[in-house]
Amino acid sequence: MITIGIWIAAGLTLCIYSFLYKDNPFYKFAESFYVGISAGYWLIYTYAYVIQPMLIEPIRNRGEFVLLIPAFFGLIMLSRWVPKIAWLSRWSIAFMVGIGAGLGVTGYIQGFLIPQIQATILPITGFNITSLNNLIIIVGVITTLLYFYFSKEHKGILGWTSRIGITFIMIAFGASFGYTVMARISLLIGRFYFLIYDWIIPIFG
Repeated sequence: MITIGIWIAAGLTLCIYSFLYKDNPFYKFAESFYVGISAGYWLIYTYAYVIQPMLIEPIRNRGEFVLLIPAFFGLIMLSRWVPKIAWLSRWSIAFMVGIGAGLGVTGYIQGFLIPQIQATILPITGFNITSLNNLIIIVGVITTLLYFYFSKEHKGILGWTSRIGITFIMIAFGASFGYTVMARISLLIGRFYFLIYDWIIPIFG
């Protein structure tokens, strides 16, 4: 069974990489297979780890019938499949958007804004590498914020501070892009390692 699993994984990997040549039936098969498996997996996962422990068991074991309210909103979300009653799903969507916006704003403030303010209030004492790093962080935050100040034309002091800010932004974008590429290269190396050491060498070597 392990050998069969390795052959299936290697075949699907090669089918996916065949898209580097051009779009072909092998790639479409692997893509459809991956999407189907993912959909089936998440369907089972949702039932086993969300619906059953958070809805069915509390109602059956503890009589928490108040959970029928979110269950109702979840069911009417499926009404979009029936055009005549599709408008019912708007209730669920409005509820989700409202709750999501409220949680998103508070989460952003607590998770990003306040930590960013705390990370910017740094001491600059003495002539050492720590003070230099703190100074760079403070200058980067302030000039970046000034770059997004569009109520006044970027001329004079505001102009050159904005140019410093856009430099910090480009550095951040470049680092983020480099990190993304590095992560993708790591995945590529992992698949090549699998193909060579788990498939080619043990089977053909």
